[in-house]
This record gives sequence, structure tokens and C-alpha cells, in this order.
Amino acid sequence: MLTPAELVRLLAAVAQGDEAAFERLYAATRAKLYGVVLRILHRQDLAEEVVQETYVKVWNNAAQFNPAVSSPITWMAAIARNRAIDLVRKRGELSLEDEPSALEVAAETPDPLARREMSEELKRLLECVGQLEPDRQKLVLLAYYNGWSREQLATKFEAPVNTVKTWLRRSMMDIRQCLGLG
Repeated sequence: MLTPAELVRLLAAVAQGDEAAFERLYAATRAKLYGVVLRILHRQDLAEEVVQETYVKVWNNAAQFNPAVSSPITWMAAIARNRAIDLVRKRGELSLEDEPSALEVAAETPDPLARREMSEELKRLLECVGQLEPDRQKLVLLAYYNGWSREQLATKFEAPVNTVKTWLRRSMMDIRQCLGLG
């Protein structure tokens, strides 16, 4: 994996239409983005399709990347994650029973390279999520990590959709406060 600074330079070159830079960016980040998408979709064929669409968006929107706002991999992973979540919601074919527990996925021990790449910001975020009540942790992870809809969460937690929305909003406010953002 390239350093964040190298990825920033590659994205700047991609914004100028540099195909060689795009190929290097793809080679350096494809595995990471594929992993993000596969965790949400649980199907290799759909994950490959979403990764391809993600890189089209990266090519078309590289000039919009702002290194002061996020790291390159965070920016690209957000594009991939959002596209995967959109696909889950559009297709509506993944049932609650098909989804692994978000806590199980989040509890997996990352390999040494992944641990090294974990930013301080992400560590702080995980610490803040860890301070939530166990049910709220699971709710937040299912919603924002696995892409579950409010309706799916309402079914899972046997609560009205509006209650789930309130729980999510309060949980996010607690996380923002813990991070010093709110």
C-alpha cells in the first residue's frame, strides 16, 4: 500500500487525466475497496461491479478530492461504501438472516498491515462507538457499517422505525460529543 501522501499525488494526477496514475491508484487500493464492498454485499459478483463503478466515480471526481478533509483511502472507501449501500437498498434482496452480525465483522482482528494503516481518527471513532450501550453499538454498526435500512433495524430491534431513527440520532450525537465535534 502506498502512503497517504503518495495516494494524494496520484489522485491529483488522476484529476489531470493521467491514466498511468489511475492504474497505480487502482493497483494500490483495489483490494481495500473490494473488502469494504464485499463486507456489505456478501456477493463477489456484486462487489466486483460496485468496485468498478467506484473507480469510474473516482476517475470522474478526482478533482473534488480534498486532502484537508480526509485521506484518499477514506474518500474512496466512502464512495464504494455508499454505492454498495445504495445497491443493497435498491435490490432489497439481502435479508436480515443473510447478514452476519456487524459486531462479529467489526471484532475480526485485522492483519498487521491493516492495523498499521488504521488512522488515529478511526481509533478514536471506534473508542467512542465502544462507549455506547451494547445495543446502540450494534445498531450503529448495522446501520453505518453494514448499510441496514431503518426498516431492517426496526425489525431486528423490534421497535418502530421512528424509535430507531431517534436511537441512531442520539447515538451519533454521543459519538460526535466523544470526538469533540459537537
